[in-house]
Amino acid sequence: MPPTEGSESLDFLLAQVCKAHRARVHALFEQLGLYHGQPPLLFALWEQDGQTHTELAGRLHIRAATVTKMVQRMEKAGFVTRRPDPDDQRVSRVYLTDLGHNIKEEVNKVFQRLEAETFAGLTPEERALLRRFLVQMRDNLLRADAANPAP
Repeated sequence: MPPTEGSESLDFLLAQVCKAHRARVHALFEQLGLYHGQPPLLFALWEQDGQTHTELAGRLHIRAATVTKMVQRMEKAGFVTRRPDPDDQRVSRVYLTDLGHNIKEEVNKVFQRLEAETFAGLTPEERALLRRFLVQMRDNLLRADAANPAP
């Protein structure tokens, strides 16, 4: 349902929040030389360095081709490097560079800043209630998708 003048639908407001959040994430990470989708790859490597593209794709729930493109871009920026697997030369492993290791604190600060900016003015009780609502919405959509997958 499209929004009507003076009263916007919840769906429209949610879309606006998601769009504004994505734009803010992009702006904050751009200052660090990162794209918005790259921090999850960094987190995966901070947890376990030296993963293969397939392992990263599984961990991040994205296609291996997407990981390959992401790794290429991050390698060019100096955050990661690829090296052949010592046991299987057909496989390459992704490792953090010094820059990739050293940016961890800055990435965490961006997430803290983003959370503070996003939820400014909400009480702890309101945040807890919002969390409950968001979990319910996510679960509703996952259930609907499982029951009626898109063609």
